[in-house]
Amino acid sequence: MSDVFRRQSGPFRIGDRVQLTGPKGRLNTVTLEPGGAFHTHRGVLSHEVIIGLPDASVVTCSNGVEYLAMRPLLTDFVMSMPRGAAIIYPKDAAQIIGQADIFPGAHVVEAGVGSGALSLWLLRAIGASGRLSSFERRDEFSEIAQSNVEAFLGDRPANWSVTVGDLQEQLPILVEAGSVDRVVLDMLAPWECIEECAVALTPGGVLLCYIATVTQLSRVAEAIRATGLFTEPDSNETIVRGWHVEGLAVRPDHRMVAHTGFLMTARRLAPGSVLPELKRRASKTDFSDEDVEIWTPGALGERSASSKRLRKTAREAKAAAEAASSDR
Repeated sequence: MSDVFRRQSGPFRIGDRVQLTGPKGRLNTVTLEPGGAFHTHRGVLSHEVIIGLPDASVVTCSNGVEYLAMRPLLTDFVMSMPRGAAIIYPKDAAQIIGQADIFPGAHVVEAGVGSGALSLWLLRAIGASGRLSSFERRDEFSEIAQSNVEAFLGDRPANWSVTVGDLQEQLPILVEAGSVDRVVLDMLAPWECIEECAVALTPGGVLLCYIATVTQLSRVAEAIRATGLFTEPDSNETIVRGWHVEGLAVRPDHRMVAHTGFLMTARRLAPGSVLPELKRRASKTDFSDEDVEIWTPGALGERSASSKRLRKTAREAKAAAEAASSDR
């Protein structure tokens, strides 16, 4: 990435996003600007008081109320940014980075982009020497995602491309065969483009699919196996449970982030290699075309946001990106 991107450390500067935490734990996020102020129903906190202070400083409002001022972490940003499509939660993004072994300098293909949450994690993981090629079918989602990324980074990454179109059609055109290190799919029907991903991946490269439902999970696994081009797919889910720890009061939190999606990974075999046959336990591995059709999102129906809501979200994301860019 270019050095024009705003550093996420050091003293607060004009244009920085700051998360203010009040005495009751309520969070407010502001963008520092000359002459700006954070208004509450009881007092005013001037931005000039915050500018120049170290991160994680305590500042006092005009009414004497203290606020903790910190830069939002990427986790904080993605949980509060404008959304066109549902985001991949930080717990899953962290697992994707680890299970797909995303490394600095990697060429990663991502589809779809959604609201840009995973794009931010991937861009951070691949570093300045890496390359992220993102594909998104819907232009509205692409616009929201790009605005969110620019809002957080302060500018558009030079090593990130976003293509609006179908991955099956665009990937063979825009990406050289065998040149991709990792492919991450977050889409309705990933089984439709498994073969195209296999062509793009280098031998040993990782294919990772983020899958929302059990019905999709089975279909994707069988599609990967059917190509004969990958290792045996591995699937799992991540469940995070927080704990309340205060003195001797130590117990699990009443709420937890449970199921959000499944992750399925497989690695590209070398050309001409045939995966050794694995011994399997007896199970229902035979299925008909009718069974498969029932287990597809098309039969189950797809939920989507309204055009009106997407236009409003796009305006909010674009406004945040322009504010971050103008203060750079």
